[in-house]
Amino acid sequence: MTTGYHTIIDHYEQCLARHGDSHRGVDWPNAADAATRYRVMLELLRPQPLEAPAPLELLDFGCGAGHLLEHIHEHGPHDLRYRGIDVSQPFIDLAKRKFPGIEFHCFDVLADDALLPSADFIVLNGVLTEKRGLPFEEMFDYMARLLPRVFAAARRGMAFNVMSHHVDWQRDDLFHVPFDQMAAFVRTNLSRHFLFRADYGLYEYTTYVYREPR
Repeated sequence: MTTGYHTIIDHYEQCLARHGDSHRGVDWPNAADAATRYRVMLELLRPQPLEAPAPLELLDFGCGAGHLLEHIHEHGPHDLRYRGIDVSQPFIDLAKRKFPGIEFHCFDVLADDALLPSADFIVLNGVLTEKRGLPFEEMFDYMARLLPRVFAAARRGMAFNVMSHHVDWQRDDLFHVPFDQMAAFVRTNLSRHFLFRADYGLYEYTTYVYREPR
């Protein structure tokens, strides 16, 4: 029986098997909102100081089928060195078939001995938006173990999204986190240099965490 955060992984693999290489295959309800999320994730990188190295290195943690890379190819920025990581072998196999020249890795950062590759920026899009049948406390514990491991590999900053607590109603299968609770966690465990993005019209928010003031 699948337990813990592996129930979330199993859910996404079922979505891929059912819907294929599409926004529904990664359980986003529509393509337009998925594109908005990609844009917001990439805005973590802007603006950059004049002395910033080029190209910047971006690690797509929970890359799925590589849809963020598709968005980058179409809309930019084009001066990025992209790498993808996912815990799901079916998703990584698909991403490698689609992008044979791109570096993809498959491992569980909480279970495997392999070190997470470092990058200037790391984004986690959709990794923490669904909790499926997990209790809130168990999902929060998963987040609390995962994000410090990932942020340790980010030289400049990290972005991740969760569902907003400020909605008309909350779905039991989604991970709704109050701003105050998230702020206390980020400040204590990651960095005091962070901001929340709740300005893009979806029932979620994205947290940008930086190592230094912007």
